[in-house]
Amino acid sequence: MSQTNDRDQFGHKGDFITSPEISQIFGELLGIWTVTEWMAQGQSSRGIDLIELGPGRGTLMDDMLRTLRNFKALASNIKTIYLVETSPSLRETQKRLLCGNDAIMEETDMGIRSTSKCFDVPVVWCEDIRFVPKDTDNTPFIFAHEFFDALPIHAFQSVAPAATSDDPPTIPSRTGPATLRKPAASTIPQWRELVISPTPDAPQLPTHNATNNSTTATSPSTSSAPPPPEFQLSLAAASNPNSLVLPEISPRYRALKPHAGSTIEICPEARTYAEEIARRIAPAPTPSPSSPNAPHHQDPTRPRPSGAALIIDYGPPAPTIPANSLRGIRAHRPVSPLSSPGLVDLSADVDFTALAEAAINASPGVEVHGPVEQGRFLEALGGWERVKQLVGKEGDAEKRERLEGGWRRLVERGGEGMGGVYKVLAIVPESGGRRRPVGFGGGVEF
Repeated sequence: MSQTNDRDQFGHKGDFITSPEISQIFGELLGIWTVTEWMAQGQSSRGIDLIELGPGRGTLMDDMLRTLRNFKALASNIKTIYLVETSPSLRETQKRLLCGNDAIMEETDMGIRSTSKCFDVPVVWCEDIRFVPKDTDNTPFIFAHEFFDALPIHAFQSVAPAATSDDPPTIPSRTGPATLRKPAASTIPQWRELVISPTPDAPQLPTHNATNNSTTATSPSTSSAPPPPEFQLSLAAASNPNSLVLPEISPRYRALKPHAGSTIEICPEARTYAEEIARRIAPAPTPSPSSPNAPHHQDPTRPRPSGAALIIDYGPPAPTIPANSLRGIRAHRPVSPLSSPGLVDLSADVDFTALAEAAINASPGVEVHGPVEQGRFLEALGGWERVKQLVGKEGDAEKRERLEGGWRRLVERGGEGMGGVYKVLAIVPESGGRRRPVGFGGGVEF
């Protein structure tokens, strides 16, 4: 995720624990949701591609595959499992879990390839979703759990117009001071980017002396208070290309511009991923060959839209725009996101409304549902019934308690519960309002 090193930051020994690591039920229910959506779309015999963005240790995909194996009609259509992962060490961890310790990983034109131990189909690792083949004959089911929160953000603040002198500016010249034409004063606030700069009073970073092979650093202070982080967020002195372009891409951002002091966070890469996901589910219609400006038409040779995407992450309720949400976590403790560069896991709230805007604008063939709270979503999929089933089969009291405790953490709101903080967004083929997916107010029709 948002670190420069390649260590495993998941689990009790890492920086944080994700929902799949807490309970197997999480992945099982996402597998069930996949089945319900495939059924709702007519149980097509087309091949299925499973795509996960940022698969962590592979736990979520492993739990999903184990569940999908029980639904033979769907399982027989799975053609390829794609994992979008950049970390070599995490790829190896995922390979051991999904393919087996002795499985071979080989280089291919599109990425690294091995074979699933569950379905005997290819498992392919790519560094970006754009490298995943766009096979319009297959149905893509795409999952992104705690992926979007790790993408880089830009932060902006609306700044009131600066006061200007009534006297026109002058500059020196060979013949004496020259008076310049006074530019028209701006009467509306402007966006300025919040940029990272060194903290003036922070201790110097360690430096290595090659002569005596020693490392030195400025002593911060004899005080017991922790030293300030090495970096801080500062307001840019003037507008830059980012502040002139990014806050203008949505009317939601433009509406806040006149209010000086407003702060927003924008993730361009998240919008790009949402657009790519939408186009894979429903490729955008092509322009009419007779006139590029004529209304778009659907290519009759192109398969109809199919598949779905689930995005599960934390963020404010829609349509709130994230602000001041950049955070750092190290060894399960909150720390400054601007301290210990490369050693702290960084994340920021996800703007679900921005993802929905990007997906719908990218393809008229999709619709977006949610975001809904994770607790509500998992409960609608029958999570409580699954807990009771597992607890009833478990004879060990301690394991029963862990099963119930893990489930409660996934769905409870408040405290350490994830049920309200985490949200779920679905992107599915456009249905004209005829149906809603399970977990978003819909049911399963047989």
